Amino acid sequence: LYTAPDSCEGRCGEPFSEEDECHCHPECEGHRNCCEDYERHCGPDGFSSSRDSITDQELLELSEQLYGVDHNKARPSDIAINPQHRAGPDETGDKQDRSPQPLYKYVNEELFSKPTYASFIKLLDNYQRATGREEEVTAEELREQERFLEEVMKTELMKKLFAFLQGKNRYSSEQEFVQDLKEMWFGLYSRGDGERDSSGFEHVFSGEVKKGKVSGFHNWIRFYLLEKQGVVNYFSHNFDGPWDTYPDVLGLQFSWDGFYKEVGSAFIGCSPEFEFGLYSLCFLARPGRA
Repeated sequence: LYTAPDSCEGRCGEPFSEEDECHCHPECEGHRNCCEDYERHCGPDGFSSSRDSITDQELLELSEQLYGVDHNKARPSDIAINPQHRAGPDETGDKQDRSPQPLYKYVNEELFSKPTYASFIKLLDNYQRATGREEEVTAEELREQERFLEEVMKTELMKKLFAFLQGKNRYSSEQEFVQDLKEMWFGLYSRGDGERDSSGFEHVFSGEVKKGKVSGFHNWIRFYLLEKQGVVNYFSHNFDGPWDTYPDVLGLQFSWDGFYKEVGSAFIGCSPEFEFGLYSLCFLARPGRA
């Protein structure tokens, strides 16, 4: 349903990018670097039309629209953070705690009773963070995944994303979209030793530990809850977005139960559906590349 990096399905007419392993723009035939199925999809009688490819401009416009309809995001009065030390490039890797205070001074926890937040938080304890250990998924955890998907799909943000993707002939029904989201985010794959030990959701939102380092872990709610419990220790930040409202972006250094994250980035104050929708869009529009 989403495009493969070595296929022209849904990619006809897209701009040239050096990162692509093969190409689908009209000049690729002259350069002899088209994907094998270029003719089948992009030829005069092809399956895909150029209007189904997603341009950089469309990505820009749609992501701004999703930002605009994030009705569940935090208001400026809902969160107070204390970024303290700003780390230089030579300081991010040295594991020094240069900020004695926690990152979060205050969070209005009434946010967490909103349906998308509440169903999101229930998912966070469903994972073993060590890679190489097979995940066991219980019936209760499957129900929690279903509930979260139900709640996010009720939001204007996810409805707007679906309408866009449906207009690009990626999905014929909302049911098909939800089924793909489930596989995309909760389908298990291996990060080590061949065990089905990881998922997109675990990596991005919950966080993992691989080879003694924190991997993924890009969610502000997860960070706040673990910092409150005393298992996450904030060290410093190396980037603070220029915004005076939420979501804001922070690049940060921290330790999670003694495991270090050299540079982690997070949207601070956005709703779970904003990140979930935006990252899904990126994965569907630009698989395998920046």
